[in-house]
Amino acid sequence: MSFMKGDLLTKTRKLVKGLAKAEPLWLKPMEQAPPATFPRSDGKVQRISLPEDVYVKKFFQRHPDSKHEDAIKFSGFQPVPARIFGLRVLELKEQGVSEEEAMAMADMEYRAEKKVKKKAYSRLKEIARLQGKRPPPNPYPSAIKEIQAQERKYVRDRFHNPSILKLVQMMKEEKAAEAQDRIRGGGW
Repeated sequence: MSFMKGDLLTKTRKLVKGLAKAEPLWLKPMEQAPPATFPRSDGKVQRISLPEDVYVKKFFQRHPDSKHEDAIKFSGFQPVPARIFGLRVLELKEQGVSEEEAMAMADMEYRAEKKVKKKAYSRLKEIARLQGKRPPPNPYPSAIKEIQAQERKYVRDRFHNPSILKLVQMMKEEKAAEAQDRIRGGGW
């Protein structure tokens, strides 16, 4: 039916009219109350852009490592540091500060916040060592380390899980059997 133009209703009408299909029960009610038709876009879909997007791009040019360290949390409500940077620059510009100064101030605030977070975590580790306890997990880990932490149990599992070890052993035996069949069969 892809060769016919139109929606489901017009395609079905053509098939029923041409006696290629029996009239379905839903055709008459659908003709009386046809589904809504929406205007089609002519292929020129406009990009959604926010006012701070320019500054977000500049932030990533200055701090390319931030793309990996400050990943977007889909389940979180806090915006990423790049978006905060852009919003802060816009806020400072509204107060009458020039663009270069606003970007410098927002950059300084970002670096200070990052430094404070690192200092707080190092202090937490120091306190834990003094108390003789294990240091707490890093509250600000990189996105890569978070993913690795989630995958760590699966990596360990493949070496210690008996069912996986059994599967690996079966695969090795099958491979050895195929190799012997090739040798007996006269080569490759």
